[in-house]
Amino acid sequence: MKNGLIGLLITLAFVGCSGKDNATQNIEPKLVLEKSTASLSFNDQHEKAHTISTDTKTLIFAFSKDIGHTCNDFFATKNDTYLNDHKAMFVADVSSAPSVIRSMFIMPGLKDFKHTVLVIEDENIANNYKAGLDVQKIIVVTLNNNIITSIDKVSTAEELASKIEVH
Repeated sequence: MKNGLIGLLITLAFVGCSGKDNATQNIEPKLVLEKSTASLSFNDQHEKAHTISTDTKTLIFAFSKDIGHTCNDFFATKNDTYLNDHKAMFVADVSSAPSVIRSMFIMPGLKDFKHTVLVIEDENIANNYKAGLDVQKIIVVTLNNNIITSIDKVSTAEELASKIEVH
């Protein structure tokens, strides 16, 4: 009985590992210079769908909890229309959090913000956006008519403001 249980646990471990490998093999980077963002769509914290319009100049991505807090704390100090005024959109990746934590704490917490938070909840989708990027930094994507013209990483709210307010 003991050997059977150990065998089952080892088998499950290998099955779990192979699933992760398959996920990384199917990565199609979404944030690439000269690539169009016209087909990108995200739900916000209120489950309303948003697409990237041609007048959007800046996409801000937060791929970690700490970076998300830095961005949300910064946006909370600004007026409610700050992102819209600067033709910017904020995207937070919450996919790495367990689904129970996401549904009970993270999503309800995001609903308290006055600014719009576009959300990535699926880890496979998030991997396509994170591919090749420093996920411990704020990723700022500059757009011109839905075409990615630059991808920068910043660390502070001050650097973020300078990237957003240039437009």
